[in-house]
Amino acid sequence: MDKLSFSAVTIDVLHHVAQDIAMAIKDNKVVLFYGEMGAGKTTLIKEIGKQLGVADGMSSPTFALVNEYHTKDHNIIYHFDLYRVRNIEECLDMGMEEYLDSGNYCFIEWPDIALPLLPDNYYTVSIKTEKDNTRGISLH
Repeated sequence: MDKLSFSAVTIDVLHHVAQDIAMAIKDNKVVLFYGEMGAGKTTLIKEIGKQLGVADGMSSPTFALVNEYHTKDHNIIYHFDLYRVRNIEECLDMGMEEYLDSGNYCFIEWPDIALPLLPDNYYTVSIKTEKDNTRGISLH
């Protein structure tokens, strides 16, 4: 069962969706993002970051694998893009366990390779591209 569900999401209302998600995830800061290539995972993460108080611009960590951002409230957001990661050893080599155990926000795109490292509790955000080019977004 979804904790939150949004349909017919356009870029014009994405900040409202991000605001609701930011409020919902305060009790559990590890969030996995699923969606096909180009569905808007990074765009949604940027909007959630804004809602959480990130002042600087956020970008996709495709080549760095992880980016670190600081909020106005001195919280840290780690944004992972594991699309190019080939195996769990690469996750271990980058210190992913320490990031996950830090108590800071960890937003993970393409998370399947890291599933064995995840804590027992985390949120999943699923983004589906609809035929009319809107998005269906759910948090569970």
